[in-house]
Amino acid sequence: MTALFESGPKTKRRFVRGLRRAGAGALNLLFPPLCVGCRAPVFEPHSLCAACWGSISFLDGPACECCGYPFDIDPGPGTICSACHARPPAFAAARSVMRYDEGSKKLILALKRADRLDLAPAFGRWLDRSGRALLAEAELIVPVPLHPRRLWQRRYNQSAILAQRLAGLTGKQADLLILRKIRETPSQGEMPSAKARRRNVRGAFRVPPEAAPVLRGKSVLLIDDVFTTGATIDACARALKRAGAAKVLVLTLARVVRPTASLV
Repeated sequence: MTALFESGPKTKRRFVRGLRRAGAGALNLLFPPLCVGCRAPVFEPHSLCAACWGSISFLDGPACECCGYPFDIDPGPGTICSACHARPPAFAAARSVMRYDEGSKKLILALKRADRLDLAPAFGRWLDRSGRALLAEAELIVPVPLHPRRLWQRRYNQSAILAQRLAGLTGKQADLLILRKIRETPSQGEMPSAKARRRNVRGAFRVPPEAAPVLRGKSVLLIDDVFTTGATIDACARALKRAGAAKVLVLTLARVVRPTASLV
């Protein structure tokens, strides 16, 4: 054993990885991994069975260059949707892992409202895979915050959990507190229109002046669970840019997809 640890750092790392794999294998024999969706047996921890995997609609096809809205056909690189053309968002680009539909909704709500933090490892890997291009540019990862009263009620911020998990996977720096929600607002789900959603969150987010130097000149990756109309993330992006961020990119777990967006 002494000779092993005198043989160099690479050998040490291989030995430690081997021990971890052996430990994980033994643990899986004692406690077989289960699907995070339906609890059916699976081969790997923190994964989905074939049936649950098939119910998820991953967004990996042609999309709006700006907001990531999926297109039914590939219009070519650089195409943006009519919504982004009519009202350019404050963020530079947004991408989402999957559609927000019946297949994904139960998983996301389980993390958001049912204390299913065991979903975070799988979600973190999915965000890492779908957000590679954005992560290559990002210098700082920031979650969409909750108002302190809502955070106290829920006990955790699901977006902060995802941001922290993604930072651990990628080695990127994360700041979970730099962006604050300073005004409590009604749930966005209660708003009757996109215009009402924008009005609801206008001025609700802020970066404290003493924290602004951390952002100055940086490319920030904003993390949230669901992109609906984009009102919340746009308000967050505006607050980050006012505080000095050079660019804001957005990565979300899911995206609400309505009838086909027109192209520009």
